[in-house]
Amino acid sequence: MIEFYKMSGSGNDFILIDNRDGSLDVGDVVAFVKKVCERKVSVGADGLILVERSDKVAFRWRFFNADGSEVEMCGNGGRCAARFAFLKGIAGEKASFETVAGIIDAEVRGTVVKLRLTDPRDLVMDDQIRIKKETLFVHSINTGVPHVVHFVRDPDDFAVFDTGRAIRYHEHYQPAGTNANFVAVDDQHTLRVRTYERGVEDETLACGTGSVAAVLIAAKKGFVDSPVDVRVKSGERLTIHFERTKDGFTNVYLEGKVKVVYQGSLWDEAWKDR
Repeated sequence: MIEFYKMSGSGNDFILIDNRDGSLDVGDVVAFVKKVCERKVSVGADGLILVERSDKVAFRWRFFNADGSEVEMCGNGGRCAARFAFLKGIAGEKASFETVAGIIDAEVRGTVVKLRLTDPRDLVMDDQIRIKKETLFVHSINTGVPHVVHFVRDPDDFAVFDTGRAIRYHEHYQPAGTNANFVAVDDQHTLRVRTYERGVEDETLACGTGSVAAVLIAAKKGFVDSPVDVRVKSGERLTIHFERTKDGFTNVYLEGKVKVVYQGSLWDEAWKDR
């Protein structure tokens, strides 16, 4: 039996496992992640998080997308990991944890978790790409993972899956690929965002680093000022705080609700072939 929590960060859902003792014995981790993240036949999730020991901060994580790919960062996953660590007594209300993207600071206040992300990089404004004989005007930034931002009139009436998938696999962003965000500005402190996520290979109900990317690009364009509320596909809101610098942004925070859906024991039938 493998003990786990199922948690949701504003619509992004994750499986979290405490592996600080290194006892998780599943052989091929990538195959394990793919199996347990598959909906309807196993637990089902957008990703899986292993909480492990760190000799620098409260804990270290390994984050896997549903397709088994291990990536640097996930904003909503990070918020879930911080609350998981607090509930398990691994970390306090204020703590830091280690990711491939760098050290992330977290604050847990009940069901609300606020993360201080690493400073963004690789900002590219006013780029153009061709998709199906159409030119799209896009912007890109790395907020822990790479994101493309495209402004649209109404994200709720936009072909997010088809266009997002085309951007994700576009030759301009190879070999790593990218996430794609479709954004509308409602006012100086409010955005609406829908996201196609690399590794999930579908639209998700929320994306933390994507919401941050959308806000920072919108700020660079002069559309918004900190703080900014982002309405995501799930209907929930994330709040993004930031400070401007001469060359970009710093002190970037992602804040929103995290909930525990359930905790349980994973039978081997859920991931082993019979």
